[in-house]
Amino acid sequence: MDSSESQRTVEGGRNEPCAAVPKGRALQDRTAASWKRRLLPVAILVAALVAAYVGGLHQYVSIAYLAESRGALKQMVADHPFLAPLVFAVLYAAAVAVAFPAAWVLTLFGGFLFGWLLSTVLVAFAATFGASLLFLAARSAFGESLRGRLKGRLASLADGFECNAFSYLLALRLAPVLPFFLVNVAPAFFSVRLGTYVSATFIGILPGVLAYSWLGQGLESALLAAERSGESLTPSDLVTLELTVGMVLLALVVLTGAVIKSLRTR
Repeated sequence: MDSSESQRTVEGGRNEPCAAVPKGRALQDRTAASWKRRLLPVAILVAALVAAYVGGLHQYVSIAYLAESRGALKQMVADHPFLAPLVFAVLYAAAVAVAFPAAWVLTLFGGFLFGWLLSTVLVAFAATFGASLLFLAARSAFGESLRGRLKGRLASLADGFECNAFSYLLALRLAPVLPFFLVNVAPAFFSVRLGTYVSATFIGILPGVLAYSWLGQGLESALLAAERSGESLTPSDLVTLELTVGMVLLALVVLTGAVIKSLRTR
């Protein structure tokens, strides 16, 4: 037997050449292993989201719960002035990373518990961190493969987005039109650099975070007024049309700059 051939020992002590693994099968195995590695972060985030719902955590992210438990929550923050903000930031980042809905309600919680200034700082960093984790997971799982398949008009649109990624992403962040989760994931399907994503996200969410933190700080008086009137407080009582219109106009200003830049480049 040639010494260069692989050998294996069978019953009786006789050595036989190992069966060669087909190249096609080896390639399939490597491809499957690669997909498993790429999908693992997304699978972890999805599992965490499912676990949160199964555990009933969504019941605590509501204005109704805040109204019922505001005294206990305030006391908890007073008892743990350093730990409470840290825990809040970690929970906020985790909620954004797993695409837990109603993140803006958590921002109201932050403003109510910590005041508008500290809440703005905590939420801005936590939301950016959580969104970046989701962005990286989505890009690792689907971004590169999907981007390579874009052709024609879609490829041109992708090129335009990538050339003005900061401006476009900033405009999407400023305008409260698309769901926060969708804006977190969409750039993953384009060749957007992580640094661009992080900076545009942090700057773009600041006005909204500041506005909702300010609303949260004044939530106590709104809750008391609702209790006196015998009615429950709803999100529409807090988020006014003027606030929404103002955010959209701010986004349009940024988007206009990106469009003008694109036209000049052409």
